[in-house]
Amino acid sequence: MMRLRVLLSLASTAVLAACATTEPPLRGSQEGWNTSPWNGRSAYGQFLAGQAALEDGRSDQAAAYFQAARNLGEDPGLLGERAFTASLLAGDVSRAAELAPRAEGGTEGVRRLGMLTVAVDALARGKAKDAQALLADPALGFPHRPAVALLTPWAAQAAGDTAKAQTLPELRNDRLVQYFGQLGRAEILERAGKPAEAEADYKALMEVATVRPMFALDYGAFLERRKRRDEAVALYDSILAEAPNDVALLDARARAVARKAPPALVSGRQGAANALVACAAVFTSERQSQFALAYLRLALHLDPKREDALLMVGDLLDQGGDVDGARAAYAKIPTGSARYAAAQGKIAWTLQNAGDKEKALAVAEAAAKAPDAGRSAQLVYADLLRANDRWADAVTVIDPLIEADKDKPDWRLLYMRGVSLERAGRWPDAERDLEQALALNPNEPELLNYLGYSWIDRNERLPEALSMVQKAVKANPQSGAMLDSLGWAYHRLGDDKAAVELLEQAIEIEPGDPDINDHLGDVYWRLGRKTEAQFQWRRVLSLEPTDEQKAAAEAKLKDGLGSKGPAKAPAVANGANAL
Repeated sequence: MMRLRVLLSLASTAVLAACATTEPPLRGSQEGWNTSPWNGRSAYGQFLAGQAALEDGRSDQAAAYFQAARNLGEDPGLLGERAFTASLLAGDVSRAAELAPRAEGGTEGVRRLGMLTVAVDALARGKAKDAQALLADPALGFPHRPAVALLTPWAAQAAGDTAKAQTLPELRNDRLVQYFGQLGRAEILERAGKPAEAEADYKALMEVATVRPMFALDYGAFLERRKRRDEAVALYDSILAEAPNDVALLDARARAVARKAPPALVSGRQGAANALVACAAVFTSERQSQFALAYLRLALHLDPKREDALLMVGDLLDQGGDVDGARAAYAKIPTGSARYAAAQGKIAWTLQNAGDKEKALAVAEAAAKAPDAGRSAQLVYADLLRANDRWADAVTVIDPLIEADKDKPDWRLLYMRGVSLERAGRWPDAERDLEQALALNPNEPELLNYLGYSWIDRNERLPEALSMVQKAVKANPQSGAMLDSLGWAYHRLGDDKAAVELLEQAIEIEPGDPDINDHLGDVYWRLGRKTEAQFQWRRVLSLEPTDEQKAAAEAKLKDGLGSKGPAKAPAVANGANAL
């Protein structure tokens, strides 16, 4: 995923603004789609059912409705365009190419996307000259110019037009085209038997610090194919120094060290698919979800086994509410793939979010226990165990990961286990892990907050803990959890006037947090503001509290506070449950 992370930083709003039409959101549920009151009644009814399905993100069902309307002999309004769009988003690119609007009239943005679809379909079917001609049409403009620029050399290469294939594509002020165009030319030159010229392009990419990590795997694979494996290992090591847990880089390094066969040079279709995935990633960063999904479907039409595209399709469908479609995309990642654990983890989280916790854990556990399961699979399983309050089981999964890193401990693993130990009731062991993690990363706000709050809530080492949470708040002043920790520190130290100001700020940021509401109620009570305190405790009961929080709030509503309020579990700042 290194390339995707770096690529997102290259997004250009000038290139990737929305199309002329407003895209309907990908949202909703599949429930009830086949019992539509319009089902089977009229062409217009089928059109309305298709429109509803399309807006709900159910593109495959929308395509079926639109086709049914066409079969009934009517073509109301935008039916043709909607049928094309639905087929494309559903992944039926060949059908979409047949339905692509060609006549004048209608929506210009849809016509342009149709032209691109027909061109890509032609390339996929081996009609390279047709694809080349379609891509050269000046009508195929905004917002597809980057894709056109990057696809043109690959179409030319497939058509035997050597001069155009080896010409570096250009698009004014577009870094996406600049960098991926150079990668494409390097691959085309290598395919043409010109390794020295290809390497010049690879090296030019390596000289750009911001994109060097993005293309290191491509240049490293080139070096491996040239049997310069030691140079490839050195390149991988230089990137791993900044991203030590990147699975793809670790796999590439292991392959080069073992002198295994290098990756094959990409085919023409794979190179074209790579250009479309790059464009899709930037559309994603610009929240243009339908363009992103359309481009990914086009990429998969050229390269059906493209794993990063499958993961991205799954993510978009999941975000749009098509959970079944998302799982189907993730499930296409085969066992043995470096991305298998990530795909299974995503499936597990869709199950967790749908409330099927046992099945989610079963999927994650199976992935973690699969042959050659790596660290990422173990981490997904541990995170799901923690999400289901199985803290002791999570510790058991994390223990061997920390043991494997004992010569170079990872503060994030120590933090993860420390939280799990604390929640499992093993505070001395948790404290040891948290202190070791903080020693490794003394400026991490979440660590400072978690350990500091733990001491504050136990009335231990209060001056030191106060200093820690002050540092955390300074680094992240908009964190309600951290402001809560600081307010609670002042409360423990007897300064309720300072405490109430901070807790009121915290509750403005996170009004739905039961702990912050409870803390503010306690401080109001100490300040003699008992009516306000009771309001806050009643508020706790309305916020889906844990059994412990509910019992504590009910007790205080009945009897108020004694000389000392009940202890709380440490507040968890944003992201503390995720490694």
